[in-house]
Amino acid sequence: MFQIGGLIVFCGLLTQTTALLEALPLGQALPLPLTPALDSSPTDLAGSLTSVLSNGLLSGGLLDSLTNLPLLDILKTEGGNSGNLIGGLLGRLTSVIPLLDNILDVQVTNPQLLELGLVQSPDGHRLYLTIPLGLVLNVKTPLVGSLLKLAVKLNITAEILAVRNEQGKIHLVLGDCTHSPGSLELSLLDGAGSLPIQNLVDSLTGVLTKVLPELVQHQVCPLVNSVLGNLDMTLVHDIVDKLIHGLTFVIKV
Repeated sequence: MFQIGGLIVFCGLLTQTTALLEALPLGQALPLPLTPALDSSPTDLAGSLTSVLSNGLLSGGLLDSLTNLPLLDILKTEGGNSGNLIGGLLGRLTSVIPLLDNILDVQVTNPQLLELGLVQSPDGHRLYLTIPLGLVLNVKTPLVGSLLKLAVKLNITAEILAVRNEQGKIHLVLGDCTHSPGSLELSLLDGAGSLPIQNLVDSLTGVLTKVLPELVQHQVCPLVNSVLGNLDMTLVHDIVDKLIHGLTFVIKV
């Protein structure tokens, strides 16, 4: 009796399915049930942001900006924005090292953008982007060519905020943007170990410590602001929603 009842139910379902298929236009399939879209995981959202920002900085000419830093002009500057900190440096160096009697050429080579870092404020309403940079300073003289090479590492920290504009739209903007205190590292890669060269290294290090962070900052920060203004709106919307509600999406490793 149970088997006969089961057969009747099966035949009834088969008849309904056949009727539905016959009612469809030729070539049209039955609609599939919709699967709810899954929200991006916090890791995906933070990773997408850092990836987009990194690509934007590179495509925006960050490395070229570092290569073209006007270091030689700054070293030759008397007074100006740098005050008396670096004015007359070349004159003092040429009195110690006769090789530097005419031209001291400082070239920036091997500029690098290292892996970006991203942290979220304790209240969850803002982001802090760490931009680690690396480059090599090649100090040259007209007579002996490359005299010494200095490896430079420096971090720029950019604050990212969600703000509402006059039209009521909320978007991401750049807040404070500056070099990270104490992040500047200068190390000698290549150069003679004589006392005059060491004097040169010490003099350059002292000057660069004062002027290089701000110089790099002025190149990087406007570029970060430009990249933020051209982010994909879907990504911006997802991030803004998290920041407004103070929801954590940057996972500390």
